[in-house]
Amino acid sequence: MSKPLRILSCALALALVPLSPARADFNDYPPEAKGQSPAFANQTRAPIIPGALRLSRTSLAEGLRSPWGMTWLPDGGLLITEREGTLRLYRDGQLSAPITGLPAVDSDGQGGLLDVAVAPDFAQTRQIWFSFAEPRGDQGGNATAVGTGKLSEGASALTDVRVIFQQEPPHATPMHFGSRLVFDRDGQLYVTAGERSLPPEEPDGAQALGNHLGKVLRIDPATGAASAGNPFTEAQARPEIWSYGHRNIQAAALDPQGRLWTVEHGPKGGDELNLPQPGLNYGWPVITYGVQYDDNPVGAGITAKDGMEQPVYYWDPVIAPSGMIFYQGEMFPEWQGDLLIGGLRAGSVVRLKLDGDRVAGEQRLVQGIGRVRDIEIAPDGALLVLIDGDPGSLIRLARRGAAP
Repeated sequence: MSKPLRILSCALALALVPLSPARADFNDYPPEAKGQSPAFANQTRAPIIPGALRLSRTSLAEGLRSPWGMTWLPDGGLLITEREGTLRLYRDGQLSAPITGLPAVDSDGQGGLLDVAVAPDFAQTRQIWFSFAEPRGDQGGNATAVGTGKLSEGASALTDVRVIFQQEPPHATPMHFGSRLVFDRDGQLYVTAGERSLPPEEPDGAQALGNHLGKVLRIDPATGAASAGNPFTEAQARPEIWSYGHRNIQAAALDPQGRLWTVEHGPKGGDELNLPQPGLNYGWPVITYGVQYDDNPVGAGITAKDGMEQPVYYWDPVIAPSGMIFYQGEMFPEWQGDLLIGGLRAGSVVRLKLDGDRVAGEQRLVQGIGRVRDIEIAPDGALLVLIDGDPGSLIRLARRGAAP
């Protein structure tokens, strides 16, 4: 039996709490990877952003089952995925029953129903896209896949559902599927595909161009084919690849200029913020900040190599990133253009102040709120955060005194 869902009104504020670096000493935590040095100033442990706000926390929905992704519809509804394979609509304080029509998902381990996205023309087409861990019974194992379908007018069902992209090859592991979906300004779809937790010595992993493992992909959302303008056209490379050498990207967003940024789970002590450029190699597992979970080096234990890109920023200890936005709203003008990243291990929203394409400061917001899986901006500029767990929840974070 599934656990009952308990919906709480937006008017029910749970608490008024300080939004501040509640554990402002996070830069003093000892590193998990000993003896490594950043390549440039503020590549890690940027100065802590001072100051505090008073925030209200309002629980909008409780009893969610491992919520993973969410996206706004033009009419104000919010689609929310649950990892076990259900899609729900939150609107006006109510959470719908599961929307029917989704394909089967492999919800073992980190797998399941993952991200969800809509194109700008949703009001006309009612088309949505979703990523999921697809069971591959004919090939064995599972892999990240992207599906699409039309949401019925009553938002009770998906119709005309089809799978447009399948990661190759599948693997028999429940780990590291990615996977965020982001539309670019040309209407093409970025897909982040995890490296499936293959051992660093695996020759056909994130460094190989003949597979989709550990890659940022860019595809036509109608067909799943490689987008025009992608960097690789040679026969030995998968044409869907935008960038490679990634580990497990679970956070991705466009900046105000329309450029894709990503944050990926690294090994122990090596989460990375990147600005992926077409055709470039981001190093995993040849270079990395971090070590294996038994504290042994990853590969040769190096952090830089010619032909491989440095991360814009990295965290050691890790934050376990999932979900991100560039803040563009009215409620917090002092955050305008800042990166806000969900922290599963950090148990907070991680705020980064940028100076150009470099990080100038970091702050941990609502420390201790729980495993932040995804973030969205409400129409009034408040933050909505998904708290991962079974049960999980949807929480609104607003400036104190703002109307719910």
